[in-house]
Amino acid sequence: MDLARTEVARTEGDPRRRGNAARWGLIALPVAFFALFFAYPVAAIVARGLHADGAWHPGAVVDVLAQPGMRHVLWFTTWQALASTALTLLVALPGAYVFARLAFPGKEVLRAVVTVPFVLPTVVVGTAFLALVGRGGLLDDLWGVRLDTTVWAVLLAHVFFNYAVVVRTVGGLWAQLDPRQEEAARVLGASRFAAWRQVTLPALGPALAAAALMVFLFTFTSFGVVQILGGPAFSTLEVEIYRQTSEIFDLSTAAVLTLVQFAAVGAILLAHAWTVRRRESALRLVDASRTARRPHGAGQWALLASVLLTVGVLLVLPPAVLVLRSFDAPGLGYYAALTRTDGGTFLVPPLDAVGTSLRYAVAATLIAVLIGSLAAAALARRDAGRLVRGLDALLMLPLGVSAVTVGFGFLIALDRPPLDLRGSWILVPLAQALVGAPFVVRTMLPVLRAVDERLREAAAVLGASPWRVWREVDLPIVRRALLIAAGFAFAVSLGEFGATVFIARPGNPTLPVAVARLLARPGDLNYGQAMALSTILMVVCAMALLVLERLRTDRAGEW
Repeated sequence: MDLARTEVARTEGDPRRRGNAARWGLIALPVAFFALFFAYPVAAIVARGLHADGAWHPGAVVDVLAQPGMRHVLWFTTWQALASTALTLLVALPGAYVFARLAFPGKEVLRAVVTVPFVLPTVVVGTAFLALVGRGGLLDDLWGVRLDTTVWAVLLAHVFFNYAVVVRTVGGLWAQLDPRQEEAARVLGASRFAAWRQVTLPALGPALAAAALMVFLFTFTSFGVVQILGGPAFSTLEVEIYRQTSEIFDLSTAAVLTLVQFAAVGAILLAHAWTVRRRESALRLVDASRTARRPHGAGQWALLASVLLTVGVLLVLPPAVLVLRSFDAPGLGYYAALTRTDGGTFLVPPLDAVGTSLRYAVAATLIAVLIGSLAAAALARRDAGRLVRGLDALLMLPLGVSAVTVGFGFLIALDRPPLDLRGSWILVPLAQALVGAPFVVRTMLPVLRAVDERLREAAAVLGASPWRVWREVDLPIVRRALLIAAGFAFAVSLGEFGATVFIARPGNPTLPVAVARLLARPGDLNYGQAMALSTILMVVCAMALLVLERLRTDRAGEW
């Protein structure tokens, strides 16, 4: 018998060794991808900025941060992120409760409406708020009120963009909390507010912290919204990095600001990872489909009405005004102008940016799905070591590290054989895939972790290779999550702006780059064309989201 077992082990291999080989095989490509197309370009531009005049300048960090202008940038970046986070939580928490606890007609449609702003490109968000609160906007026409170039325009746009983060993250957990616990506290004499504060709020703590950290991360690194709405008076770290890189050509200052942002983002992601682990392990949850009830009492009906009003004014009105402004010219004049080229800003008609963006987004989605799926599969393994789990934080870094730095780093680092990609079309999809891959991981990881490990073990015992185990065990279970992940990656890739603005060629601009260029030019025709292009981009993103909502399943998790 021992001889037989030895022979089986010799011919089939040690299962632990096969497991280690499979784990490292899964992780090898994602690590190589992020090392080559994220870490290397960022390190290259930072090194060049700190290595001026042929010598290292380690004191440059102190010199740059000592400048009054830079201290103002740091203060405004932090202050507006804190204010945006607090305002988003205040506005969105009632919505999280409504989606978690109330059942009403049109709920799924409303969920899709709430989620649309999150997948809209920041350029579209900025343009929509210009149409609402800017020069010649709706408020200007009605009451002569303009909020563009004010901090309020930036804060409201951030709430618009991040409302869904709070609703989906907090509301997703809230819907799974057993309502009988709060009811028991009320039976024992606690008021409704006291029962919520003492029972529900502590249970929601990890989800609230996770949502707040994500909103803070997105607003701390805000670029497109501040660039369009903030004007010269307001500059976040990301906007200042862009200005120092593209306008002043001061790479030393840009490198220092990149390091500061990198350190801040790293701290935020570490805190977020800790809160996510608490959320995953601290509670015993119930089926979310059984916790929602029809509104009863004047209070719940009033709350539902207030949430509907908030969604209408804050989330629906700006895009609606954007669409109306795009039709201001008679005979679809702004849309017709998109088919012509003026030989100035664009070498091709602006409408060609639609096809270019779609091609780039499809390529970026394929890359992001491949990299993100392999990474999620490695992270989902129960034998994943600490080093493998550290990949999770690495994959999230592109969401917070300056996209401007990544884009300019591509031009600096990928300029020599065998990686001379400056003249290649693949450069843009690679940059977009860096942003799409984290969404693939976040969407697929909960589903992969839910797969019964015994199914994989049984297939392996029967002689299936790791690839066959994935194809026949995991893939049928995660297919819908994979499609949802691909949809998110497509929508995010379509709207990427910070890196693409550096590497998109004049003859092949993407939609966000084309919109930004039109907004930078004076004249009503350019402004109207920007509105029309933004409307097209918004419609494409909204259609992608509707497909996602059609595919959405509770097993795919909330983000």
